[in-house]
Amino acid sequence: MISTVSTKPYADQKPGTSGLRKKVPVFQQENYAENFIQAIFDSLEGFEGQTLVIGGDGRYYNREVIQKALKMAAANGFGKVMVGKGGILSTPAASHVIRKYHAFGGIVLSASHNPGGPTEDFGIKYNIGNGGPAPEKITDAIFARTKVIDSYKIADVADIDLDTVGSFDLAGMTVEVIDPVTDYADLMETLFDFPAIRSLISGGFRVVIDSMSAVTGPYAVEILEKRLGAPAGSVRNEVPLPDFGHHHPDPNLVHAKELYDDVMSADGPDFGAASDGDGDRNMVVGKGMFVTPSDSLAMIAANATCAPGYKNGIAGIARSMPTSAAADRVAEKLGIGMFETPTGWKFFGNLMDAGKVTVCGEESFGTGSDHVREKDGLWAVLFWLNIVAARKQSVKQIVESHWAEYGRNYYSRHDYEGVDTDNANALVTALRAKLDSLPGTKINGLTVTAADDFAYHDPIDHSVSKNQGIRILFEGGSRIVFRLSGTGTSGATLRLYVERYEPDASRHGIETQEALADLIAAAEEVAEIKRYTGMNEPTVIT
Repeated sequence: MISTVSTKPYADQKPGTSGLRKKVPVFQQENYAENFIQAIFDSLEGFEGQTLVIGGDGRYYNREVIQKALKMAAANGFGKVMVGKGGILSTPAASHVIRKYHAFGGIVLSASHNPGGPTEDFGIKYNIGNGGPAPEKITDAIFARTKVIDSYKIADVADIDLDTVGSFDLAGMTVEVIDPVTDYADLMETLFDFPAIRSLISGGFRVVIDSMSAVTGPYAVEILEKRLGAPAGSVRNEVPLPDFGHHHPDPNLVHAKELYDDVMSADGPDFGAASDGDGDRNMVVGKGMFVTPSDSLAMIAANATCAPGYKNGIAGIARSMPTSAAADRVAEKLGIGMFETPTGWKFFGNLMDAGKVTVCGEESFGTGSDHVREKDGLWAVLFWLNIVAARKQSVKQIVESHWAEYGRNYYSRHDYEGVDTDNANALVTALRAKLDSLPGTKINGLTVTAADDFAYHDPIDHSVSKNQGIRILFEGGSRIVFRLSGTGTSGATLRLYVERYEPDASRHGIETQEALADLIAAAEEVAEIKRYTGMNEPTVIT
């Protein structure tokens, strides 16, 4: 019943910041998925008889890989696997299930905000027992194993019925197919003031959520429409589709433009939100005001006590290095810890487990707290609704009030996607060579105070992560940051982050790109972006 299958290594199975991501045809190669799954199991110890959680975002090839993973988990000695009905579990919901049921860990099948379909993206990542992404010592071990793997174990049994909730036997291992929504929705109800939000909505406050034909549709329908009383249809594109309806499931001003335009229209909703492929990212838009992810983190932290789950305040705040310093000013005023980490949620996990931080965020539309160990899109949306209900102000009023108190961090990210990898690396190499000579010089009239390649010294496990992004800081608190992204599957994505701090409230109404124009010009001058990328302008500006 248990077979040991001979295999050969693939050389390209190095996990990135969020697991292994490749195009579907790559994963469909003989034994490709099996090799990586077996490498995960071979890199772990002590799971005999333990519980594993498996789920995904419903994208193309999700069901097939879940069946493989179930049979391999049985063959490798797990005692039980909990899997979401239909193979569905949003990434934050998977984290919660791992934590609630004290599972050994989990396999999350997702390529996050990347497109889905027969020729699009797929991904596999491993989450540890705290519910968060595996730390680098485990992902490094997994990669090392993939380079020498010569066999994998799998049970020769029929597929499990993933569409029926209940318990099943698979080669002596229990498979429990669970409702993917209920546990998560129940958790949200303990964190937020549902009666206050329900009252807000029943009073005529119109809320819409675009689930982008991705995983959060069922969660948003259950919470927003069924538990909070929003009218049917308030959740748009609520059915998860394997190809996300041919849309790009990334909740930003480019891919969720229809929602943004609707909220900004005269007779549109009061509040709009969108989430991504696996449910861990969010976009929040109020009438007349788009909330940047960096601002969202700062404003959630500043208003945390509005929500019952955070009524006693927060222990600290963490943000990824490219995220704006808006949250730093909140932490300073509250007298709590502020941590700047590399991009990747796994770095926040150590801080949360140690009780150092409660809320954390990344500029790439990710916000979360210690209720799970992943960023959480619907959590952020519900937090904003809770703040609006508690303060009895519009999103626009809340944002402008915050700026008046703390100052405004003008902030933008410019993505250059699909750049030739060699050219992208050449740009970074040339920029690194200049760093030591930049302090004290002027770039486009701006005086450089410091320049470095960010390295993070983890205060909990004392690991060191180097080369996490090039920072150039200017007088007055402005900065530009360059980083190559690890979330795509083809070519390289160069990301330029531009930030200016403006304490003067009379200057808070300037259009963002205008306010940042001299810094954008400085970035071009120092890095020669156009020459190296061959692009005259970014692919996406957020």
